[in-house]
Amino acid sequence: MNARSPITTHILDTAAGRPAAGVQVTLYRASATDDNAWDELATGRTDADGRVTDLVAPGTLDTGDYRLSFNVAAYFSANSRPSFYPSVTIDFTVAAADEHYHVPLLLSPYGYSTYRGS
Repeated sequence: MNARSPITTHILDTAAGRPAAGVQVTLYRASATDDNAWDELATGRTDADGRVTDLVAPGTLDTGDYRLSFNVAAYFSANSRPSFYPSVTIDFTVAAADEHYHVPLLLSPYGYSTYRGS
């Protein structure tokens, strides 16, 4: 069995009823030296199923505060659809470095929601 990234995400375009493919996703970690800064760790792009599964190498996750930033404006523009939100940012806390953190995004042009998935 292949080890997977301890942080993964999945975007579903609820208005279109399909996965959101081609969305740029950036992972950040709260800076250890500046309370107001975030250090970029990785970038990825959602696959045809709306997933990014390779943001963090297995066994390298540290506890702390993390941020996922989704460039949804480019996704909606590429699909000739207007949207209200140019980006979606989700902050979350990794309390146990040995756990898997799946952060789904349910997206529409005028709203979004998220939760901790499995």
